[in-house]
Amino acid sequence: MEAQWTAERRGHHRFRTEQPPYSILTRGVKSRVLPTAQRYGMGVLAFGPLNSGWLSGRSDPTSGHRSAGAGAKMFDLGLPGVQAKADAVRALTDVAAEAGLPLPHLATAFVRAHPAVTAVLIGPRRPEQLTDLLAAADVELGDDVLDRIDEIVPPGVDVNPGDFYIDPTPPITDKRLRRR
Repeated sequence: MEAQWTAERRGHHRFRTEQPPYSILTRGVKSRVLPTAQRYGMGVLAFGPLNSGWLSGRSDPTSGHRSAGAGAKMFDLGLPGVQAKADAVRALTDVAAEAGLPLPHLATAFVRAHPAVTAVLIGPRRPEQLTDLLAAADVELGDDVLDRIDEIVPPGVDVNPGDFYIDPTPPITDKRLRRR
């Protein structure tokens, strides 16, 4: 909002798009970012609908290459936030099955269902993943399914705040940049 106001006050072009992470498991942007984008007529290019593979339908999203390296903490079941994601994924898998959908289709359709979302950046790694995710482009979720999702992960909630590797409000440590 401040960026929009600043652009207006200074006679600059305002921002036209926002690219936030948004998935069933990362819904924090729903309370501030998405309403602001709607208010200012901005496009929203949501990324991460499968939440780094958690909603890919993989039987164990914590296994394989994801459990090593810099991003390993996102898959460490010893961390409470990660365990909460695993619990949510189990419940969401049941919702998807009851709706007759693969979990990735449910996850992608959920993101597309928000009226502020203009496009969903899906990020497949292999051609068959692209083919599968494109098959979900026409999936529409009913209110009953969306209500079940809301029961598992309430609107505005990020299941694991540790997912965000960038602190959204970093302190200004360079004293020259601080207001006096």
